[in-house]
Amino acid sequence: MLKTKLGFTYPLGNSVHAEGVNFAVYAPNASEVTLCLFEGPVASELAQIKMNKREGGLWTLFVETAREGTLYGYRADGDYDLAEGLFFNKNKLLLDPYGMDIQGEFTWSERHYCHLPVGEFNVNDNAIDMPKSRVFSPKPYSGNRPNTAWQDTFIYECHVKGATQTLDTVAANKRGTFLGLCEHSFITHLQQLGVTAIELLPVQAFISEQFLTTKGLQNYWGYNTLSFFVPHKAYCAQGDVTEFQQMVATLHAHNIEVIIDVVYNHTAESGIDGPMLSMRGLHNRGYYRMLQAPESVFINDTGCGNTINIDDPITLRLVIDSLRYWVEYMGVDGFRFDLATILGRSNEGFNGQHAFFQALSQDPVLTQVKLIAEPWDVGPGGYQLGAFPPPWREWNDKYRDVVRRFWRGDSGTLPELAKRIHGSNDLFEHNLRGPLNSINFLTSHDGFSLSDWVSYEHKHNDANGESNCDGHSENYSFNCGVEGHTDDPDVIIKRRKLQINALVTLFMSKGVPMICAGTELNHSQNGNNNAYCQDNETSWLDWKNVSETQNLIKPISSLMKIRSQLSAFKHPFFVHAEDARFAVLWYNKCGQIMSDMDWHDEGNKTLIYVLADYIESSSVLVILHADDTETEIQLPDPPFSSCWEAVYSSEDNFEVGQFPNSLAPTGQSAWILLSHNEETTDGSEKV
Repeated sequence: MLKTKLGFTYPLGNSVHAEGVNFAVYAPNASEVTLCLFEGPVASELAQIKMNKREGGLWTLFVETAREGTLYGYRADGDYDLAEGLFFNKNKLLLDPYGMDIQGEFTWSERHYCHLPVGEFNVNDNAIDMPKSRVFSPKPYSGNRPNTAWQDTFIYECHVKGATQTLDTVAANKRGTFLGLCEHSFITHLQQLGVTAIELLPVQAFISEQFLTTKGLQNYWGYNTLSFFVPHKAYCAQGDVTEFQQMVATLHAHNIEVIIDVVYNHTAESGIDGPMLSMRGLHNRGYYRMLQAPESVFINDTGCGNTINIDDPITLRLVIDSLRYWVEYMGVDGFRFDLATILGRSNEGFNGQHAFFQALSQDPVLTQVKLIAEPWDVGPGGYQLGAFPPPWREWNDKYRDVVRRFWRGDSGTLPELAKRIHGSNDLFEHNLRGPLNSINFLTSHDGFSLSDWVSYEHKHNDANGESNCDGHSENYSFNCGVEGHTDDPDVIIKRRKLQINALVTLFMSKGVPMICAGTELNHSQNGNNNAYCQDNETSWLDWKNVSETQNLIKPISSLMKIRSQLSAFKHPFFVHAEDARFAVLWYNKCGQIMSDMDWHDEGNKTLIYVLADYIESSSVLVILHADDTETEIQLPDPPFSSCWEAVYSSEDNFEVGQFPNSLAPTGQSAWILLSHNEETTDGSEKV
C-alpha cells in the first residue's frame, strides 16, 4: 500500500527525504497531473497517483514508500486544442523537466505524438517507448577547481565519444565515455599540448531525430536535448551519472577545467508535429515561443522546430537551476551556449540587458564560471557578435574567416586581419570589454577540420543523406592543387606548413585560443563540413595512424609555451597610443611603420607586428607572410636587445638564432622573434 501526503512545492523535481520522496512539477493549465511509478527491469507501471494542485500552477505529492532509484514519470490531462497551443494528452508519459537521472532507452514510434498526421487525437500510450525519470539524490561536487584565469586559458573543443573511441591506451569499456577522457594517456596528451580547458560538445541527455534514424544515422554532436539535468547515459561506461563527476574531478586534479556546450535554445520535442516527451505536455505555451495567432505555430529561430521561451519566468528558472546544478553538483567550470542569441531575445529582438543576462549577473554561483556565447542564430537579428554584456566571451567567427582568407592568399585582408589579431576592439571595446573576450579559433566541430581546410575547396557531405545541400558552402578553403587525399609529398608538405602558419597566427593573437580536437592529429573528415550525423570513423579521432611527420602536436605545444611566456597576451585591455606599458606596432617589409598606402595595398600579403611590454622589457615580433614569392624583410630595431632572436618558424630549415637586420621567407611562412633584456637588475640572466 502506497502512503502519500500533500508534498512540498520546493524544490521542483524529486527530492529524497528520510521518510520518502517529494515530487513537484509545474503545469499551470492542466486539469489533472498524475505521478506514475514503475518497477522491475522492464519498468512495468506499478501505480498512477493523482497529484495535488497547489498555488501558482504547481503540483506536488510526497510518496513515503519511494526511495532513491524509484522510476517515475508524469501524465498531464487538460484541454487539447491545437489552435490554442494546448497539447494535454494523458496517454503520454512525460519525463520530469527537473529529473536528474533517467533509465531506459528512447525508441521512436507514432505513440509519442500528441496527434496523428491527420490531426486526430492520439490515444496510444507511449510509456513502453519512453525512458523513465529516476529518483536520484546527488552529492555536491567537492573537488578543488583549477580556476584558470582567462589570460592563461587554452581551450580544446572535443566530443566525448570521438575523442577516445579508437584510443588503444584507454580500456575498451571506457572508450568513448566520460571515464575515457580522464584516462592517464588522454590527460597526458592534453598536457603535452598545453591545454587548460576541454570544451565538451553536448553532454546533457539527447536523442537522435527520427529523420536521421530512418536513414540509419545518429545525431552524433548531441544538439537535440532531452533533459537539461541528466548526463548523456551513452557516455556513462556503467550507466552511472556520477561518472561525470569522476571525470571532472580527475581532470581538475591535473589542472584542466571542464566547459560544457549547452543547448537551452530548443529541445527534442521539435515543432507542432514533433513528439511529446516532457515540457510540451506540461506547459507548452510557457516553455516554447509561439506566434500570437495561431498559437499552435512554433517560432523556429533555431531551425530545429521549436524555440525555448526564456521570457517565461518558470522557463528562465529552469535554465538557471540547470546551470547551477552543473556547477554545484557536476563540478563544471563554465558553459558554451549554443545559439546564445536566443537567450537574449524577447519579442522586441535581442537585448543585452535581457532578464537572462541579469539573472546570471546576480547569481553568486554562475558569476564565478566561464560563460561563452555562440553569438548567432537563424532568427531575426540573429547575428550579435560583440553585443553580449560583460563578462561574456564570444566565439569570433570573423577571426576564423579572415585568418583563413589571408592564408588562402586573398587580397586586401590586412586591415581586417590586424583588427582580429589585436583582439577585435571594434567588436568588444564599446561595452567595456577587452581582447580576452574574443574566443579565437580556426576550426570547430562545425565546418572543415584544419586538415580539410587546406585539402578541399568544396564540401563533400553526401554521406549525410541530404544531397550535399547541408553545411556551409563558403569555407574559405583551398586544396593546394589536389582535391582531397594525395600521396604527393610536395602537396603534403605545403598543407602542413599552411596549417602551422594559421596556428602561429592563432597563438600570436590577442584573445583566448581554441582548437578543435583532432587539429593536432591532422584529422580529416574527408571533406564533410557538417558531420553532425556521422557517428563513425569520419568523426572519431584516428589515433592509430598518427604520422610523426604530419601531426601538429609538437608545433601546438611549442606555440603554447611561447605564448604563455609573453605578458602581451595577458593584458586584459586594448592597447592605444597613450598606453605607457604596452605597445602594438605594425610594420611593412622595409621595417617601417605601416602607412595608409601600405594598409590599402591590395597586393600586400605580409603582416608584421610587434607587441611590446615596457615594464617587463620584453617584446615579440611576428611575421605572417602569405605571399608565394621569396621576399626579403627588413626587421625593425629590437626595443630591448641588440638583435631579434628567432624562436619559431614554419620554414623547413629553420633554426633558432639571432637575426640582426633582415630575413628572407621562402614562400608562405610565419615567424616569431623575441627581444628582451638579457639581464635583470641583479645581474642574473633573464629567462
